[in-house]
Amino acid sequence: MRRYIYTLMMMAICLTGSAQKNNADSTKTSRLSVGGYGEANFTRNYYSDHVSRYSQPEEHKNDPSHGRLDIPHAVIYLGYDFGKGWSFGTEIEFEHGGAGIAYEKEDEEGGEWEQETEKGGEVELEQFWLQKSFAPWANIRVGHIVVPVGLNNAHHEPLSYFTVYRPEGENTIMPSTWHQTGVSFWGRAGKFRYEAQFLGGLNADQFTNVGWIHKGHKSPMEFDVANKYAAALRIDNYSIPGLRIGLSGYYGHSIGNTYPNDANGTGATYQGKVAIGAIDFTYNAHNWIVRGQADYGYLGDAEELKYMYNRLNSKSPYKHSAFVSGNAYAVGIEAGYDIFSQIQSMRQQGERLYLFGRYEAYNPYASDTKGVSYDYTAVKRMAVGLNYHPIKQIVIKAEYSKRFLKSKYNNEPSVNIGVAYEGFFL
Repeated sequence: MRRYIYTLMMMAICLTGSAQKNNADSTKTSRLSVGGYGEANFTRNYYSDHVSRYSQPEEHKNDPSHGRLDIPHAVIYLGYDFGKGWSFGTEIEFEHGGAGIAYEKEDEEGGEWEQETEKGGEVELEQFWLQKSFAPWANIRVGHIVVPVGLNNAHHEPLSYFTVYRPEGENTIMPSTWHQTGVSFWGRAGKFRYEAQFLGGLNADQFTNVGWIHKGHKSPMEFDVANKYAAALRIDNYSIPGLRIGLSGYYGHSIGNTYPNDANGTGATYQGKVAIGAIDFTYNAHNWIVRGQADYGYLGDAEELKYMYNRLNSKSPYKHSAFVSGNAYAVGIEAGYDIFSQIQSMRQQGERLYLFGRYEAYNPYASDTKGVSYDYTAVKRMAVGLNYHPIKQIVIKAEYSKRFLKSKYNNEPSVNIGVAYEGFFL
């Protein structure tokens, strides 16, 4: 890990040195780009954090509240324009404060403690690509790239949503931010932006009942297994001023995309087809910002995952005893109005204050596999709050939110406060 971080630091120093030399020899703007985003949050959850709060809800109805302080994401952008259409970009992310060994309680495993040092979890090279641009409509990008399926993955920076944390629905059923190594062809023509990607498949051994394919892009190895393959596509339209409408989709195989390759076993018998379709939009005009999305996913051979060797082996990093759903969905909408737009002095200073509301519904276990249900996975959530922008690149967020579960469970209210920034420094 030290060698990894040292290499990244030296890369940044070399790029900075190149930019300084370029500035000394020319009056042109630096070819080096430096930026990033980050957020620091406080949460008070007014519901139980006990492992049996869903299996024995009555016993935990009056459990005490609990609070959390967190730095969900701190990201550094580094980019460089080599000229002649060649460019390079990276995104280095520190999740939850940085690298190290972490403990977590696996609720679906009866609350047992699990120790993890996650590759691609705590210190993460989220993007690392080389690009050749032939024209605005034709660009090829190769390397580690963001998979832009759904609203959250395509627009995951903290100024792109009102809530303190990323919208829960898409963040639950899909990887977030979803990033994999592959090849992308993208461009913009007229009022359309489009992107097509070829990627390694997801790993079905990582799918869960409470997160569907959320962990499927992660690998506990020092490499990403690529026995199976996938494709992603996104198209955005900007024909109406202030409105962007996007369609995105994903298709790939996931069973057998693990190490070692079980070429003559279940990996060859089943495919684990993953298909996702999504539509989303953003409207930003007349002092309103409105965002919405709907995602639906299908997983083939879901009933077979519970019996896969890696999931049954207690020594495997993939051990998981619950069934996985053949379907998952997430829908959500949020709207905010800039109150300061009606106050001349605030408007002139560029300050904004959005009063917002959000509603979403999602379920990573939308179909009962072999008649087994996990009803607590069906969630409806509402949130109301404020976003204050003292300047364009900074936001202070506060919200009250509540998850509504099925009647036999306890609802889950919380108060969240956060501060975030996003921008380029060079």
